[in-house]
Amino acid sequence: MLLASELKGELARIHPARLCCRRAELTGLLFGNRDGGGGRTLDHATARVAVELGGGQGGLSVTGAPAGQPHTAARHHLHVPLGASQSDPFVWAAAPTHDRRAFLRGVVLGSASISFVGRGPHLEFVFRDRNRAEALRAWLADSDVRGGLSQRRGRHVVYLKGQEEIASLLRLTGANRSLLDFETGRVGRDVRNRLNRLLNAEEANLGRTVRAADRQLRAIEVLELHGTLPRLAAPLREVAALRRAQPDADLDRLAGALGIGRSAVNHRLRRLVKLAAAESAPAS
Repeated sequence: MLLASELKGELARIHPARLCCRRAELTGLLFGNRDGGGGRTLDHATARVAVELGGGQGGLSVTGAPAGQPHTAARHHLHVPLGASQSDPFVWAAAPTHDRRAFLRGVVLGSASISFVGRGPHLEFVFRDRNRAEALRAWLADSDVRGGLSQRRGRHVVYLKGQEEIASLLRLTGANRSLLDFETGRVGRDVRNRLNRLLNAEEANLGRTVRAADRQLRAIEVLELHGTLPRLAAPLREVAALRRAQPDADLDRLAGALGIGRSAVNHRLRRLVKLAAAESAPAS
């Protein structure tokens, strides 16, 4: 199963060669969470990537949690102040493909969470600002990744639920190992689901066969009890004898043993059940 930590770990190990790609990835990484002091509050691992990406762009400094936050928060988050050049909005329409990919990689690093629930994988980005959520959704659609938009506890959520959509995003961001793990897990789930469907269908067919055979055997007993069985036509006596000899056999096996078609066997057995019902019916 693909974990968010594994995905982000792989993306964090990608070091863009172009300065423009580093700037685009940094912008994406810091895109999701703006605090009131002109910076971002990030966990340690993500802040380290931000510092590495910003190293060739005038540098970034890292401090403890912003003023006003509890002291314990400083152990879990770092404050990343940004200069004006580093906080410029990303212009998606003017960006080349490699910068767009880098930007999306940064957004995944900074804002994505992924989980596997009963209905399948779920990847989402949570924003305080609706405009940012809507912008990301539009940029994903521009990259042939369809996302939904919802609101939860005052936050705006861009989510991907389809397996193809999540795979496309992983491919776009260069998460090749995570994509392989995701596809392997998807194939495994598909195989298990298909196997379960086959087993359920086989179980249902077996149940129908057993119930039908039980009705037929009881019908044959009724016909014998009333002395009707010996007087039946030879084909009906033949199929009755075979059913008694093979109580668990399905129609295909009975048809093969008799050398006739499956529908003919089914017709004869239904005829036996119908005759037995008539024998058992109270006289009017």
